[in-house]
Amino acid sequence: MEEYDVIVIGADLAGLQCARLLGNQGLRVLLVDRKNSLDQAVHTTGIFVRRTLEDFPLPADCLGPVVRHVSLYSPARRRMNLESPHDEFRVGRMGHLYRRMLEDCLDANVEWRPETRYLGNTQLSDGVEVSLEAGGGARKVRTRFLIGADGANSRVARDLDLDRNHEFIVGVEEVYERVPLDGPPTLHCFLDPQLAPGYLAWVVNDGEQVHVGVGGYAANFDPTTSLKQFRGSVKNVCDLSSAKLVERRGGRIPVGGVLKRIANERGLLLGDAAGAVSPLTAGGLDPCMRLSTFAAKVTTDYLKTGEIQALAAYSGELFRSRFISRLWMRQVIAGIRQPLAIELACGAMRLPLINNFAWHVFFGRGSFPDVQAGVARQSANDAMA
Repeated sequence: MEEYDVIVIGADLAGLQCARLLGNQGLRVLLVDRKNSLDQAVHTTGIFVRRTLEDFPLPADCLGPVVRHVSLYSPARRRMNLESPHDEFRVGRMGHLYRRMLEDCLDANVEWRPETRYLGNTQLSDGVEVSLEAGGGARKVRTRFLIGADGANSRVARDLDLDRNHEFIVGVEEVYERVPLDGPPTLHCFLDPQLAPGYLAWVVNDGEQVHVGVGGYAANFDPTTSLKQFRGSVKNVCDLSSAKLVERRGGRIPVGGVLKRIANERGLLLGDAAGAVSPLTAGGLDPCMRLSTFAAKVTTDYLKTGEIQALAAYSGELFRSRFISRLWMRQVIAGIRQPLAIELACGAMRLPLINNFAWHVFFGRGSFPDVQAGVARQSANDAMA
């Protein structure tokens, strides 16, 4: 039976980042994904924020142009503009980025198995036996530690008896090219509880690609219908008449905050599987990169020492303090169903104090786990060495 130090289930941003770092530590790592190619079924819009861009060496040719402007629209389409003096956002070309990160994993001697499904695991006295399916046949492999980067509905979380996500929004979007840019690259956010109940609709135009999408609680709207209605209503924001549709995306986004129990002696969870998504903005790429980097560190320490205490710092209960205010605001937003209430709130945002809050939501530099900034910088240094 094949044996590994670590098996990572899921080759998204979280799984790729963690697998590469573990491989660079000399561990024998198996990376598994059910897809044949990593540019298939991309779920995220891929908006990277300034802090991520500063702390992690993402390849420039996998990122779109810099975005410094945000336009926030009320249900009546009254517009409030925000501008940062800094390079705040860049939209990742996620398929290209995933392929590049996979190359880095292979350079770190990570073993890669595409078109392979995770079936389950059995606890052993000295590790975990993992059942995988590929090419129509099942096989079993052994590992000292199992990592679940298998998305919001994580089967690994279930089998490791760790916490699972229970609160979601659903997002759908279309990606276009050949769209003229009127003005600077801008992130356009539309607050409309009828089109996007509990979340928002968006247009991101960075001059190279345009992402048009809606998100909200699935019980309160039909995403496909809302996207069609929204797309027809944004002609004054972007002209899609000659655009080329290059991709459709969709998926569930956990918005309940990072889960409390995300690690035990058999394994741990990353990214969406760990609920590492902002409950307020549903942004997950920065916490994904930081948590994956931290996970690689604690996993290495645990496997080298054999001490369960090495995993103690990898606790969602410790991280949730970063989300308390955003969890509260998520509940407030989820309860607002009337456009008038949001219209009044948008009007209040023009007041200096509340305007400062809106500026902080879009341009603030808070993150999680913020105590691991040094680990992130060390990861960047290792990657450039």
